Amino acid sequence: MARFSSCHRLGTLFKHISHNSQHLKAETNIKSSSSRSMHTFLAVAQTRGSPLFDLEERCKLTSITRNLSRPSARHISSLKQRVNGIDIHYEKTGEGDHPVLLMPGALGCARTDFEHQLNGLSREKYTIIAMDPRGYGKSRPPDRDWPVNFLQRDAEDAAALMKALSFPRYSILGWSDGANSTMILSGANPGNVISLVIWGGNSYVSDHDMKLYKAIENLEKWSPRMKQPFVDLYGEEYFQRMWAGWCNVQREIFNKRNGDICIGSLPNIKCSTLLVNGVKDALVPQEQPLFLQKHIVNCRMVNWPEGKHNLHIRYSKEFNALAEEFLDKEFSQQL
Repeated sequence: MARFSSCHRLGTLFKHISHNSQHLKAETNIKSSSSRSMHTFLAVAQTRGSPLFDLEERCKLTSITRNLSRPSARHISSLKQRVNGIDIHYEKTGEGDHPVLLMPGALGCARTDFEHQLNGLSREKYTIIAMDPRGYGKSRPPDRDWPVNFLQRDAEDAAALMKALSFPRYSILGWSDGANSTMILSGANPGNVISLVIWGGNSYVSDHDMKLYKAIENLEKWSPRMKQPFVDLYGEEYFQRMWAGWCNVQREIFNKRNGDICIGSLPNIKCSTLLVNGVKDALVPQEQPLFLQKHIVNCRMVNWPEGKHNLHIRYSKEFNALAEEFLDKEFSQQL
């Protein structure tokens, strides 16, 4: 089988998959806020639109996020739950009837990736669970390792966590690697997932993706501002080991699985899905969201013209409003 290099070539892999439901192909554009409060331009060697620039912006906003003061009325609990033989750390807030699981991106955790959602989403409507995948954040020990099925393992841990917390049905917000693991979770457990919001994810690794990853693999090319949030969280040595592991496993997926991350899960996702597409995301080529939209049943794609990889942080108020509108509509239809 040829490796994945475009949606056209990927079509040959998908011929064996039949769809019994009609796809909802609603596609919407959203105007991003013109507010400059979080829109500081960075003096970096790399140009806008490059993978390193997107990473720089993510790290910078993560640092800002950590220093934000929380509203006095918002209580966020830091808890652990034993699942699949390890202690998974998670943040919990809200007392609403609608459980919502938040799944972070690569090397991220609840507080680094979802501070704005933990503080911004309605605590009256939702019970929010933001998980640190094993080896990330405070879900240590164990240290993170990188089997080629690491995203499947994260999906199994997340499903086991929600079961242990007595949430038989819930919605999920997944970003980047978290989007990939939530697609796997939703495909494997269609009866448990009410609705799905994903952004910054990809169901396969292409030749183009491998070039992107090569451009950001060398930590010596990262500015101190880029590295510091991860060093603060993990320490220099563990951060270096984790980043090398993540880059290596992408090569393994490309070589050993012909780039397939979760393509087989897509037709098994039965819940309504909101795909938020950051049009200026330098880490996720536009062929990736188009492929997801085509192969996920009942998938609505919203194009965010100014959105980059971290759009839920930079445009948190607008993103939260969009997510809440979608979550509320889907939850009301389940009652």
